Amino acid sequence: MNARPKKSFGQHFLHERRYIERIVSSISPRADDFVVEIGPGEGALTLPLLAAAGKLTAIELDTDLIPGLQERAAAVGELAIIHADVLKVDFTALAHRHGVPRLRIAGNLPYYISSPILFHCVEHAAAIQDMHFMLQKEVVDRMAAEPGSKVYGRLSVMLQLACRVEPLFNVPPGAFRPPPKVDSAVVRLIPLTPEQRHDADPERLYAVVRAAFAQRRKTLGNALRQLLDADAIRRADVDPKARAETLSPADFVRLAKVDTSI
Repeated sequence: MNARPKKSFGQHFLHERRYIERIVSSISPRADDFVVEIGPGEGALTLPLLAAAGKLTAIELDTDLIPGLQERAAAVGELAIIHADVLKVDFTALAHRHGVPRLRIAGNLPYYISSPILFHCVEHAAAIQDMHFMLQKEVVDRMAAEPGSKVYGRLSVMLQLACRVEPLFNVPPGAFRPPPKVDSAVVRLIPLTPEQRHDADPERLYAVVRAAFAQRRKTLGNALRQLLDADAIRRADVDPKARAETLSPADFVRLAKVDTSI
């Protein structure tokens, strides 16, 4: 029996097989992978992933869905369910506990908390091999946006400084039950290697990026005046009269690293 989607959990269950198959094919799980699915719902993606990998860990907050999921998975493979809010799951500890170097994470994320989930995963990027997520298409567009784009912003910068962002394909509302009011898209995130990642202080970088985009119409000299004066911005090889949406992620790293004691 199909479960009744709960609006409070932002549930939209994927049901159209061709899109499920495309997602599984994109992930291409192997028997030696440690796959973690966020929000398995009715198991539309869970069961084919489980069949391919032989084992899978799922994180599900809705207790009503867990018994049916366990029952359907019993004949397919080894399913472990963590009943928890994903924002409270320590992915690094999960990898260590199971003795695996890195996790592969997938999921049809609740759209209303997709950004917090993305940032939470990025905090554990060193323990993650890759991520494949279904998200609102607008969010995927923002994640992959380049400088100068109208949708380029804080999410674009922070994610691109941690991961390679690869939009894969779009999914129409009719592929879900109930259909959402927006188009969806599947995206692949591959965490950068330690050699590829920036060496700025994370808190300082976050503060600079947040302030820069807080009021997009302001020049950097005005937007960052509580953090950096015009001379400091110039020392980062950035024009104080520029606006945040014109800067590359690397520009923000230089701003975060500039010496303010001079």
